[in-house]
Amino acid sequence: MTDKIVVLSACGSEEEAVRLARHLVETRVAACVNIIPGARSIYHWKGAIEDAAEWMLVIKSRRDLFAALQSELGKMHSYEVPEMVALPVVEGSESYLAWMDRELKKPSK
Repeated sequence: MTDKIVVLSACGSEEEAVRLARHLVETRVAACVNIIPGARSIYHWKGAIEDAAEWMLVIKSRRDLFAALQSELGKMHSYEVPEMVALPVVEGSESYLAWMDRELKKPSK
């Protein structure tokens, strides 16, 4: 098991997806964010079933940065309750994981 995580979050427009992705990478709480267009979400919200087009963010980070990532995403996200689900990275190529470490904020001592 590594200390890396992949965080999923969806947003309602391409512009918002790009703005959020850039901010997360610039603040170094994410090493990389993939933006996947064409997601469709069907969910309960305030007593109704919603059906929405969304852009999925696949955010590569580290477990100790989740709180900071959650804070940064929460400040800028347009959704009242943005999706923020972290999945553990069990294994990965050594070179990619090392690259992530170089691009992310250094762990606090």
